[in-house]
Parts: sequence; C-alpha cells; structure tokens
Amino acid sequence: MTQRYVCIHGHFYQPPRENPWLEDVELQDSAFPFHDWNERITAECYQTNAAARILNHQNLIIDIANNYEKISHNFGPTLLSWLERHRPDTYQAILDADLSSRARFGGHGAALAQAYGHMILPLANARDKRTQVRWGLRDFEARFGRKPEGMWLPETAVDTETLEALAAEGVAFTILAPHQAKAVRRLGDKDWQQLTQQPIDTRRAYLCRLPSGAGIALFFYNGALSQDVAFSGLLNNGEDLANRLLGTFSEAHQPELSHIATDGETYGHHHRHGEMALAYCLRTIERKQRARITIYGEFLALHPPTHEVRIHENTSWSCAHGVERWRADCGCRIDHGKNWHQKWRKPLRAALDWLRDRLALLYERDMAHLSDDPWAARDAYIEVLLDREEERVADFLHGISRRELGAAERTRLLRLLEMQRHALLMYTSCGWFFDEVSGIETVQILAYASRAIQLAEEACGARLEEEFLAWLEKVPSNLEKHRHAAEIYRQFVQPTRLDLRRVAAHHAIASEFEGNHRPHRIYSYEAHNLVYNQARAGRMVLATGRTRVRSQITWTSGDYVFAVLHFGDHNLSAGVREFDSEADLAQMQRDIQSAFERSDLTDVIRLMDRHFPEHTYSLRHLFKDEQRKVLDLILHKPLEELTQTYQQIYDNQFALLRFLRDMGTPAPRALLAPAECVVSARLQRLFAAPSLDLIQLKTLAGEAERLGLELSDPTLGLAAGRQIARQMEKLTRAPQNLALVITLNETLEILARLPIRLDLWRTQNSYYAICHQLCPTIQKSLQAGDTALTEWFEQFHLLGQALKVGMI
Repeated sequence: MTQRYVCIHGHFYQPPRENPWLEDVELQDSAFPFHDWNERITAECYQTNAAARILNHQNLIIDIANNYEKISHNFGPTLLSWLERHRPDTYQAILDADLSSRARFGGHGAALAQAYGHMILPLANARDKRTQVRWGLRDFEARFGRKPEGMWLPETAVDTETLEALAAEGVAFTILAPHQAKAVRRLGDKDWQQLTQQPIDTRRAYLCRLPSGAGIALFFYNGALSQDVAFSGLLNNGEDLANRLLGTFSEAHQPELSHIATDGETYGHHHRHGEMALAYCLRTIERKQRARITIYGEFLALHPPTHEVRIHENTSWSCAHGVERWRADCGCRIDHGKNWHQKWRKPLRAALDWLRDRLALLYERDMAHLSDDPWAARDAYIEVLLDREEERVADFLHGISRRELGAAERTRLLRLLEMQRHALLMYTSCGWFFDEVSGIETVQILAYASRAIQLAEEACGARLEEEFLAWLEKVPSNLEKHRHAAEIYRQFVQPTRLDLRRVAAHHAIASEFEGNHRPHRIYSYEAHNLVYNQARAGRMVLATGRTRVRSQITWTSGDYVFAVLHFGDHNLSAGVREFDSEADLAQMQRDIQSAFERSDLTDVIRLMDRHFPEHTYSLRHLFKDEQRKVLDLILHKPLEELTQTYQQIYDNQFALLRFLRDMGTPAPRALLAPAECVVSARLQRLFAAPSLDLIQLKTLAGEAERLGLELSDPTLGLAAGRQIARQMEKLTRAPQNLALVITLNETLEILARLPIRLDLWRTQNSYYAICHQLCPTIQKSLQAGDTALTEWFEQFHLLGQALKVGMI
C-alpha cells in the first residue's frame, strides 16, 4: 500500500446576494455581460471545474475532466440552492461527481458539508451553533443522498464549543489552518509538545478529545503551499503545482498526506484558467505515480490518527488575531492603501446581538402557543427551506404544532420561523470581512436584519426598528457622506423593503407593459387580477382593478385595488391601496374612468391622488429585472429610429470608410461608431435566430474586415457561442450528419474572421462527448476499409481543429 497521498480541498462559496424579500438575486450591472455575480462566477469557475480542459503542446484539448471527482470540496448550502434553481446542469455535475468519487475513493465521497449560513461559529451562541450545524448537515444529506463525513467551518473559525457541536451530530472531521493548532502529542503519551517554536506537522490526521468525552479528527492544511496557490502565482503552471505537492513528503516510511485548502473560486475566478492548472496537476500526479490522489474521508479510514491535538480557541484561517476580524478593529482588511479604520465592526456586532436576543424572546413567547419545542422547530425548518412545495410545508407545520392550526396561525408560524432564518442570515461572515460598513456585503446583512424586524412586527406586533437604528448610530462609517450605519440603513436598506402592497404595485405596472393580465409569478410571490378594466386614448392607457397577492414563503395574502395611468412612454403613475369593499372599488373606477373618458388628465391625476393619498408608484418602484425589461421596451422605438439613422450613415459612408481603410488613414470616430453599431445589431439578430444565415454572416464578416471594425460588444461572443452550441446539440442527436458537420465548419471559419471572443465552452464539451461516443467505432470501420466514412471523418477532424479539441 502506498504511503504517500495528495489531497486538494476547495471551499466553494459566495456570499448570498438574494434580495431578502424576493428570495432571488436581482440584476447586478457590475457583473455585465452576465445577469449577476453568481452567474459570472459560475461561468468562470463552478461550471468550468465540472469540465476542466487539459491541453497538449499544440494547445488542443486532449481531455476534459470533472475536477470535483478528484478533489475534496464543500459548497455553501445557499450557493447550492442558487445553482439548483439557475444552473441545474452545473448543480447536477457536482452531485454526479460526488457519486463517482465514492467509487474512486473506497466508498468515501469527495464532498463535505458546510455550516449553513457562513456564520463565524465561535462568535455565535450555542443555540445558533447547533442550528447552523444541523441545517448544514441536513442540506447536504438531502442533496447528495448520503450523510457527510466531514464539515467545513466558515473561515475555519473554531472553538471547543463548535467542535462539540460537530461531534454531537456525528461529524468525523474538519479542516483547520496550521496556526490553529496549539499542542500535540502521540496517542498514549503524557506530555504535550507546545507549538510555539515550530509549526504542526500537517502530513497526518489528529484526534482532538473534547470535554464531553467525544472526539473529532482534525486535518491541518499546508499553509505556505496554500498561500502560494491562492496569492503567489503557483496556478500559472499545473505541473509546478504537482511538483510542489509531491515535494512536501519526508523520507520517513510512514503514511503522509500532502494537502492544501483554498477558496474554490481560486480555480477559475480569482485565477483565470486555474481550473485547467488544477486538472493538469491532478493528471500529472496520477501519471508520475509518486503519490496517490485521495480525500480526507478515505485517508482517515486508511490511516486513523496516531497523535492528538489541542487547538487555539477562537481562531480562523483569515485573521491573524483569531476571530477579531468579525468583531474588532484588528487591522485585518483588504486595501491597506486607504487610511480607513474598522471601528465599526464591534458596535455592528453589538447591534445585531441586541436584535438577535430581542427576536429570540419574541420567538419563544409566541411559539409557545404554536409548538411544544420552538428551537427544535427551528432546527427542523431546514426541511421547508429544501422544499417549499405547499403540501410538504403543510405537513411540516402539522408535525411541529400541537393542534390543528387555522390559516392565520399557519401564516404566523411561518413568519416566526422566517424571522429566525433571517436572524441567522444577518450574521453572514462577509458582512464584517471587508473595509467599510457601507460595502454591499454589510448592506446585505443589514437587509436581513430589516426583514427580521419586519417579520417581528407582522407576527408579534413588536416595533424594533427605531431602537435598532439607535444602535446603528454607534457604528461609524469611514465616509463622511454616510456618517454611521443608521444612515446607510436608511439610504440603502429601507428603500428596498417591501410588503404585499409594493408587490401589487409591481404587478399592476408590469402588467401594462407586458400586456399580460393573467396570474403572475413575481419571485417568491404570486399575483392575479380579480377585477380588471382598461381604457385607451391614443398612446395613453388607464387600467383599474383589484388584484390578490400571496407570499409563497409565509402564505400571507391580501387584496388591493389599483389604478395605473400610462402616458405612453416612461411617464407613468400608479396608485395602490388595500381593498375595502366592492362598492368602494366600483366608485374609484367610475370616478377615474369618467375623467379619463373626458380626456381630463388633470382631473384623472387629482382623483388618483384622492383615492390613493399615500401609496403612489412609478417605474422607479419596479423590481430591478422588470424595470430593465420595461426600460428596454420603452427604448426599443427610439433605438430603432437611431439604428435607422445609423444605417443611413453607414450606407452613405461605406465607400468612404473603405477608402480611408485602404489608404491607412484612421477613420473619424463619428463614422466608425455608427458602422460598429449597425454591424453589431445585425449580428445580434443573426445569432438570435433559430438557424444561422451563413450568407448574411459572411457578408457582415467581410464588411467588418474591410472597415477594420472593433465590435467591442462583449455579448456578441456569448450570443455567437449560444448559436454554435444549438447547432452542436443537433449534431449530438445525429452525429454522422455530414451536412451539419460541414455547416459547422463553414460557420466557425466565418466567425474566426470577426473580432469577437467566441464562447465555445458548451460546443467543445459536446464535441468531446461525440469523440468518446463515436470516433473509436468509426476509426475501426475506417481501418476495416469502410471508405464511406472518410469524408465525415475528415470534416469532423477539421471541426475539432476549429474548436481546438484533439480527436481521440
């Protein structure tokens, strides 16, 4: 049996970016050309690690590997939840990799669990520790179909109470940084060796005995090597990484583990093509046969601890001062060039601790009437987070309550449990990690706090916001314009806070632009019109009616009357208020519609103000994605007119532009810009079509070449990639279709002339799959003298060259 093992661990996690009221990630322009940062990082890291390229010396892809099959890894539960909804193919690849890894590693899976909400557990109370661990374990089991052996601690932050919480739930091991070890000794020895002058030997597993009598295995990763991977360019070359990992072994004839741990985003997001270096590293280690690739669970089963360890209490991997980064101005920060303090960290934690404790008292008081064990109910609430299908939720509520609940009681119970969920989410570690309290990560945890406060008011009648703001006034900002966290809360959090009325307003406004007045799913809400009337006068539209809105999270529902006056462009006014009576609704409709039919807009607006004195809305109140869709609709006509103008300029000046190009004279930007806009728009239309018009594509490519256009729109490469991927999907269904292979080759040949960066990731995956499925059989047929396949084979080989994929 080999004595040398290599294990690479990736901690894959993103701070939750969901709007706490909508339960989804809204549009983030900073992630352009992607919808949001989760999408962008998925494209750069999560999906690429599921199909990492290995290249030969000609830069041709010779293998595609799922890195998740061979590395130890954990995914944050909130990130997995997002992947399941929005990138199911990547999500499934992660689950499939764990299944494959079990066959590879003697029944031990590569995936580890993670404490649920990325809370710094040493700073949490015992009750929150328990819930975080139980939620993380149950989430893992539901997704991966097995119990996890190990659990990743957020920021590897640890204390004895946290290890007790893991051991109590049957967790076999966790991973820590080497500086978190305090003392070691061989099992059976009496004396401890204090680790003050020398670091711990990271090449073995250790047993940590706990005060309760339980024990847990600890692995301490190679800190220097992990740092070089994350920050010192070691991922520039996969073979160098392999050699460094293999170079950590001693000459002793005993089992040794060379292992590192970094953020998983290191492999592809923080370091472009890092997933390729990782795949090449793993391949190199396997081929050199100087060590065996393993994971922690397998190594622990093969080589149980021979030594035990004590830990330093309240430590982590990313703070030299323990866990002070999440509660003090300890000096740990991102940008040392700015003369900013982090004095805001301590009072921010104090504010949230105050809110947590107040919410706990309210929860215990009001849950006493609904459930025998409120905190056991919270621990079990993970079942609802995993599956919000209404029948399943009803069964859950029946299981935790002591009697049959009415509709209002069920809603109240869900509100109380959601209040606790957001009280846990407001401790997400990234809220303290960065340099300034007004950063998006801190604003996010304040939004969770705001949602918890709102739920406390709705469920318990408690008004906590003003006192919470008083606590936030003690949280200083580095920026004079903000002064303190209370101002940040008022500026960035309160405007995003919503209730059913705001959702009803969104539904009423969005329906007018979409022309869809049927039931409408709005993130975690559903809305449908019970009464709807519409009148038109030229471009202007007046809509009035009654709509019902229901939360799919808390089952809260309400009826609202509305009136929307759309002037035909971006100017719009809407009024929404709670439904009172049929007579009141009818009166509102008669008053406003009568004025509209008289074309008395002044009176229409006056009457809307009278019927909706406090609750008026405009396009600004739409949620971000819908707002962008509506703005795109509004902009469509002026952009179309502008495009026609640009087309005229282009047609009239094409000859001049070509002459300037031939003369080597730079063309004025005023002429080039319209040309680039016209060609880009025409290409976008071509790429969006069900099938590609090669004649038009060739014409546009020729024009772009002759004029030297830059075509800087980054979405062109993505759109072209989607078009090629659609064609490739047809080929996967009929791989011996020669005409389709020829068409793909012609398409790629033309696209290669355009100055755009093609996204061929999915197409390459499909080609590689066809190679594995078909090429060996075809090669045998060719060797047997079957010349009918010769042309197909030649064309398919050319396609591989264009895609930079080598045939098997």
